Amino acid sequence: MAEDTITALATAWGEGGIAIVRVSGSESAAIVDKIFRAKRRFSEQPARCMTLGTLHTKDGTLFDEVLAVRFERGNSYTGEESAEIHCHGGALSAQRCIEELCSLGARMALPGEFTRRAFINGRIDLAQAEAVAGIIKARSDEALTASARSLQGSFTEKIRGLMERLTTLAATLEVDLDFPEEGEGFISKNESAVRLDELLAECEELISRCRSGMLLRDGLRAAIIGRPNVGKSSLLNALLAENRAIVTATPGTTRDSIEETFIYKGLPVRIIDTAGIRETTDEIEEIGVQRSLKSMEEADIILRVIDSSEGDLTMEAALPAAAKRQIIILNKSDLPARITEADIAAHFPDHPRIAVSAAHGSGLDELKELILKTALSGGELAGGYSVTARQMECLARTKEALSAARAALSAGIGDDLVLSCISDARAQLSSLLGIDASEDLLDKIFSSFCVGK
Repeated sequence: MAEDTITALATAWGEGGIAIVRVSGSESAAIVDKIFRAKRRFSEQPARCMTLGTLHTKDGTLFDEVLAVRFERGNSYTGEESAEIHCHGGALSAQRCIEELCSLGARMALPGEFTRRAFINGRIDLAQAEAVAGIIKARSDEALTASARSLQGSFTEKIRGLMERLTTLAATLEVDLDFPEEGEGFISKNESAVRLDELLAECEELISRCRSGMLLRDGLRAAIIGRPNVGKSSLLNALLAENRAIVTATPGTTRDSIEETFIYKGLPVRIIDTAGIRETTDEIEEIGVQRSLKSMEEADIILRVIDSSEGDLTMEAALPAAAKRQIIILNKSDLPARITEADIAAHFPDHPRIAVSAAHGSGLDELKELILKTALSGGELAGGYSVTARQMECLARTKEALSAARAALSAGIGDDLVLSCISDARAQLSSLLGIDASEDLLDKIFSSFCVGK
């Protein structure tokens, strides 16, 4: 498959200033030669130089005036001989160009196939390939910076450094295992413990930075939960600075979940306004309540809204408890408060709380800051690496393997078990970078890419 010449539109479909058709494979120049006409044949044009010419169908009909550029093998995005044809914007010209190229021997690229070929040809590793998707999906400047940092190899450099230190430690322990007669050996137990502790600390620091980057990439899912008429929809509208949800004084107005996104300091916050949770005989409202409970389960953070102008918190105890991070929001702070600090502390002793007025907009900036602080759990967004869930899983398993190696060393079970755990850690890091990656793994990763990438 990698020997085929592939083509696809690299820009978005639709009207625009320009539409770029990308071609990659050993026959790229030869195929483009058959539809592109200029003063010199396309295959004879200098590499990386734009050339003005015209596109023609097989029967010679001219259909666009374009710019075209060719790239030599080893000096293109994919690492293969490649070409780009810059057509006039609009779907028809680009579509005709692709159809002609396919009729002459190229085929349509699969999703992510250009980036997959860049990986196969050694232009980038798997971590960098996944960073390409991060750049495409970035919704804030901070997310874009984190993805670009990973694409440029900063994340890969960290992983390779960790692998090298693991390899050095494993080699030293292996020597001691093979030559037990050498007294205390090449490395003492205390020194091995120190090195493992350093590796664990480095792994934990890397996970923290990746968690921040993953938040920037995927966003935070926050569900607004509470009883009817406590101001949940008003809070959604206030956070979005627009009237997205219908607000009335009638309890039970919100029947279905409404999901919108706002960005705060680079963090995309996907916020869900849910139906008020209460016992009801209304069939439609009951469906809304069940969806609210589902949103609680799927959310990263729960925003529990309480009407501070009501003096009774007993009804709050009837709401289902959330076994995840939760912020207590005392809404309607513009009205006389009938709930004391002691009442809140008694009912919600372990959760941060804040007073706001969704109607007047007070306390909203502080709430956004609290959401960010709670999401990061003491970390920070700056310096994060854009990673995928797969990469985070590899790092988590690496940490588990290193912890197991440290525990085995402390228990004196033997260097063979310590080495086995270190080997598991190195295998996870290798998988993260795509070393000896299986075809199934590559299919899963690149299938989420757009066709032209």
